[in-house]
Amino acid sequence: MHFKIARRLMLSAAISLLASCGSDGEALKGIGSDENASLTGTNSSVPALPEPRGTLERGPYPRTKETTVYPQRTALFGDLHVHTENSFDAYTFASLATPADAYRYARGEAIAHPVGYDIQLDRPLDFYAVTDHGMLMGVAKAAADTSTEVSRLAISERMHDMNRSDNMGTLSLLERGLAFGLFVPEMTRMLQDGEVDPELVLEITRSTWKQNVQATDDAYDPGTLTTFAAYEYTTSTDARGNLHRNVIFRDTERLPAVPYSRLHSQNPEGLWAWMDGLREQGVESLAIPHNSNGSNGEMFKQIDWSGQAMDEAYSEQRLRNEPLAEITQIKGTSETHPMLSDTDEWAGFELMEYRVATKLASEPKGSYLRDALRMGLEMEAAGNGNPYRLGFIGSTDTHVGGGALKEEKYFSKAGVQDGLPERRGSIPMNWLYGVLASWVSDDLVKDVDGRRYMASSVFEYWGASGLAAVWAESNTREAVYAALRRKETFATSGPRIQVRFFAGNHYPDNLINDPELLSTAYAEGVPMGGSLVGEPEERPSFLVWAIADAEAAPLDRMQVIKGWMEKGVSHEKVFDVACSGGGEVDPVTHRCPDNGAWVSSDDCSIPAEIGASELKAQWQDPESESNQDAFYYVRVLQNPTCRWSTWDALRAGVAPRSDLPRTLQERAWSSPIWYQSPNEAVSHLDNQGTVSHE
Repeated sequence: MHFKIARRLMLSAAISLLASCGSDGEALKGIGSDENASLTGTNSSVPALPEPRGTLERGPYPRTKETTVYPQRTALFGDLHVHTENSFDAYTFASLATPADAYRYARGEAIAHPVGYDIQLDRPLDFYAVTDHGMLMGVAKAAADTSTEVSRLAISERMHDMNRSDNMGTLSLLERGLAFGLFVPEMTRMLQDGEVDPELVLEITRSTWKQNVQATDDAYDPGTLTTFAAYEYTTSTDARGNLHRNVIFRDTERLPAVPYSRLHSQNPEGLWAWMDGLREQGVESLAIPHNSNGSNGEMFKQIDWSGQAMDEAYSEQRLRNEPLAEITQIKGTSETHPMLSDTDEWAGFELMEYRVATKLASEPKGSYLRDALRMGLEMEAAGNGNPYRLGFIGSTDTHVGGGALKEEKYFSKAGVQDGLPERRGSIPMNWLYGVLASWVSDDLVKDVDGRRYMASSVFEYWGASGLAAVWAESNTREAVYAALRRKETFATSGPRIQVRFFAGNHYPDNLINDPELLSTAYAEGVPMGGSLVGEPEERPSFLVWAIADAEAAPLDRMQVIKGWMEKGVSHEKVFDVACSGGGEVDPVTHRCPDNGAWVSSDDCSIPAEIGASELKAQWQDPESESNQDAFYYVRVLQNPTCRWSTWDALRAGVAPRSDLPRTLQERAWSSPIWYQSPNEAVSHLDNQGTVSHE
């Protein structure tokens, strides 16, 4: 390890000499964290901080002003996973975006990226949450400020003045990578061993959390932008299986003084107990797991933290606190994997198959949401409850205050580490620096097509994703949070595709053409996120409806993904239910014909006349049986477009990497609807303790 660091320091000196002969932009573009870097601190069950107590002391709570109430619930789009300079990793990556900056970005204003350009949304978002890491919130920034007490610790020396204006370029990357890998684990160890007074850290966290909440309230503009107080609970298994969650509070009236973090407990069950305790005091919140794809099979299992089989009490507590999961974000999509869904041609979408912040492979089983839904059916059938009745959202996980949602405008998420194409591995490295980097470590470069690409991390497998969406009566905290709670949510990989999904036992034929479609759909059935109790000898009817983003590509097809129980084992199947271009679903293969859409390899242009602006269908499962419990969710596919890595290469005048997809099909996913067999003696209860049939 010491030899590798020495070699990297020698490389830094070599780069300095070479940089004196050219511009900083020509220097080696990124020596990032290796497998020893950690987002989670020392792997230990020993608490580093005492149990959090007290209530946040703050000014008057902002009351909701009168705002538009929509005649029918409308689609609102947002991002519930955003980091700023108050997160230790974001600060180390040179992010100087404040929570106030993040909310300005959500409103459509331009903010500065650490590399030096501005980033800006094409359209404002409707709701937003800054989710800085609860663990050591604000501490990295304080350690860099040499006037603070925490900066006088030896572990802080590497952080001193890290983000001064003359230290934001290429030559700072080596030191940033080392700091990222060492600061959090060492600070955690020192807290656990009693070498650092916990109050030193808690004082910083309390103050930073208070400022975050104040910025959240200042930005709240009912009817225009709904903001939520939130943070990330960042933990993992000892084997680096990702178990991160974002905690979203319904309002800011009575919040805890300190967020519950990994420093209080490595075990997520401790988080749920803390949330339950707050709920008893009238403080409502929900947690949203993310990047299950990087969990190494640990996010969705059938045993608890202690290794015991999950029971109904466990399932109820988990679902009460975690009704949703993030299905897509920058670090990959967590819907499913080809190894788990080998009959699904679209299962390999934007996969990031590594444990978070490593190059260690992540086990697919137990890491993807469709597999979790199936596992939940099996657990329920065995009488253990179902902790995985999960709704879906997307978000970005940006670490620069604002997310990159468009392939053609992609800037990744990790500040100076991946803010330029060469650093994220989409265009070749300078030849000389490639030689130097490979001398330091083979894992810093990757040879593709006879060219060398930066490979300090796995940035090339990240994606321009995603968005959270809800169906809500108004753009207010009350209405948006209620939609999250009842799981009337959907996710997109970036475009603002709108998806509706309903199920009912007695929907009239041709309801899709009825002017009263929505009123009837709600009154006679359940929306996405709900549960439908079946009736003997009846097949439920599903209403499936999608509208394309007017500023994105047309739609290709609409699908229903089904999972069901048969003889104690779960199964899955994909049904195309609506085709673009007048195509008809083949009744044998259940697939639409190819609509003929194409993408130009010269300039990424696409045919505007191929595809659909809207797809709508009333569908019945041709294979359904009333005595089988099942889940159904919708997936909508756009026509193919260029992936961000292709856009980077074309702009640089080089051929795209052959080992990365040149195109992709952006998509949206509805939350599931669960079908309950009428043969069940007892109705399942939802996470709020009410009968699921709404």
